[in-house]
Amino acid sequence: MDFATFLIQCLNAVQYGLLLFLVASGLTLIFGIMGVINLAHGSFYMIGAYMAYALAPAVQQWGGGFFTVLVLGITLSVLLGYVLEWVFFSYLYEREHLQQVLMTYGLILVFEELRSVLVGDDVHGVQPPDWLSGSLPLGEMMTYPVYRLFVSAVCLAVAVGMWAVMTKTRLGMRIRAGASNREMVRAMGVNIRLLYRIVFAVGVALAALAGMIAAPVSSVYPNMGAGVLIICFVVVVIGGIGSIKGALVAALMVGFVDTFGKVLLPSIAGVSVYLLMAAMLLWKPEGLFKAG
Repeated sequence: MDFATFLIQCLNAVQYGLLLFLVASGLTLIFGIMGVINLAHGSFYMIGAYMAYALAPAVQQWGGGFFTVLVLGITLSVLLGYVLEWVFFSYLYEREHLQQVLMTYGLILVFEELRSVLVGDDVHGVQPPDWLSGSLPLGEMMTYPVYRLFVSAVCLAVAVGMWAVMTKTRLGMRIRAGASNREMVRAMGVNIRLLYRIVFAVGVALAALAGMIAAPVSSVYPNMGAGVLIICFVVVVIGGIGSIKGALVAALMVGFVDTFGKVLLPSIAGVSVYLLMAAMLLWKPEGLFKAG
């Protein structure tokens, strides 16, 4: 493997890992703070991808661009998350995990059926904006897509923003406290229902944003959220439930293991990530970092 190929694989690993972080950070917040096993989280990733596909033509007719699609999609996903928490998830907090699993699995079926009715079962491509459609030269014969660098930059910006919110704001303090001891937060007079609603809406928006920016890379297809959900649970287990820092570190680890596994050891690439999770469970069953 020459240096240019190694560099491309590193960039691919970082891009994939950061994209996983965007989805897994919302999942670990919902799981760690609200205590809800949300199997429907991958569906929000799928919804974001389909929003990128469906909204782009309408936005372009009105003279908008790619960032308009992202802003509109994030707004709609926040509203979706707020309504879903209010109508469905607010009744799950005191329920057993089996009931949570059944409810959220039912939502997967509903979302998939709605997707089939509204946009069909075909595979769709989403074109990146013209100003991000070029490539950068790496070596004499290799190039790297600018859009993939853009995806990494967006994910890094979101990660920095989440760090700032979680460590520098009162809302972040309450979220971290809620992840550690929700009963104490409630006893201190914090509106825990509103906090849950905000956390859930943000989690949905993060997954949808990941789907929107991933659509030009991976295309848009039915059941695309299922595979992402499984890998994101791996990230949450490795990083530690409720830990944003853990989600970032674990997502990058998974990104490198998966990417280089496919290049160096393709015969076991499909299980390499799960071997990593098994090793982590043997070493630190609680994950790399504590919630917060």
